[in-house]
Amino acid sequence: MLYWKRKVLVLLQLDPFLNELTSMFERSTEKGSVWVTLKRSSMKSKVKRNKMATAGEEIEYRCLIRATDGKKTISTSVGQKDHQRFQASYATILKARMTALKKRERKDKRKATDADKKPKSSKKQSTAL
Repeated sequence: MLYWKRKVLVLLQLDPFLNELTSMFERSTEKGSVWVTLKRSSMKSKVKRNKMATAGEEIEYRCLIRATDGKKTISTSVGQKDHQRFQASYATILKARMTALKKRERKDKRKATDADKKPKSSKKQSTAL
């Protein structure tokens, strides 16, 4: 259990975290936002990390993921083994919830290159005195 700003931060397993994240996105569809932060963490205190570094032990870093909608905060920790599975599930959730985004208007490449190839006519006017 981690202590975070004098609050107890409870880490969920991956699947319950993803389910709760999906429900957060559903609750905030009409109004509100969901903030997701990812942070590298060793899940150990600074003192323990220093002791491990002086002893020559390797420190295993994990990815600490927090999500909040302003009312409720959830978090989980993902290791190297579960990273690919989590990333795929997280991407699927994000793609399903990004319905309000507009497609980017692209210029036709052929029209753009034809416009560049046209010679620019510059008329020089000479004035005689």
